Amino acid sequence: MSIAALEPSILLLGPGAAGMMLAPDEFDAAEFEDGFRYERIHGVLVVSPAPLPQERDPNDELGHHLRSYRQNHPHGGSLDNTLPEHDIMVGDDRRRADRVIWAGLGRQPRVDEMPTIVVEFVSVGKRSLTRDYEVKRREYLVIGVQEYWVFNRFNRTLTVFHASGKKVVLGENQTYSTPLLPGFELPLARLFELANRWDAS
Repeated sequence: MSIAALEPSILLLGPGAAGMMLAPDEFDAAEFEDGFRYERIHGVLVVSPAPLPQERDPNDELGHHLRSYRQNHPHGGSLDNTLPEHDIMVGDDRRRADRVIWAGLGRQPRVDEMPTIVVEFVSVGKRSLTRDYEVKRREYLVIGVQEYWVFNRFNRTLTVFHASGKKVVLGENQTYSTPLLPGFELPLARLFELANRWDAS
């Protein structure tokens, strides 16, 4: 028997596979067609459109702020790493977060390690609002995420949900800081400005 015959087949999935039942290990081992977002929710493959420029551009700016903090601030070592578009294990489910942040570990995190902070940029539609503000909030805080940030370009707010149950809402002209990243300051106006540029184009 050839070596190729012994290798397990790789599951190749695209948007047409939406609704397929998948075991957690099948989802983790699968390869996915580019241009879409894939999640495993209650055993079902959920396929969504890729984030819009109105979400990707401010997310990229947030990543720039975080990396600049790590490189240039005296307490920047508090930030262990940050990644955009990252899968999070929520029990047997798999959520795709817009950005994750690991802080306070003092080392490089493992790729499957629980993030300290999870970030979402709200997409258009009532379903997205419910998912981001309610469903994901419950899921992330239950599994040990310390802060959950929700950027809403439609009402130009940042809502931060804390593991303690505390909720903070900031407007576009405010600056957010967190004790998880000492000395880090995030002016919100710039992120919403970048989103608006795409809306106006």
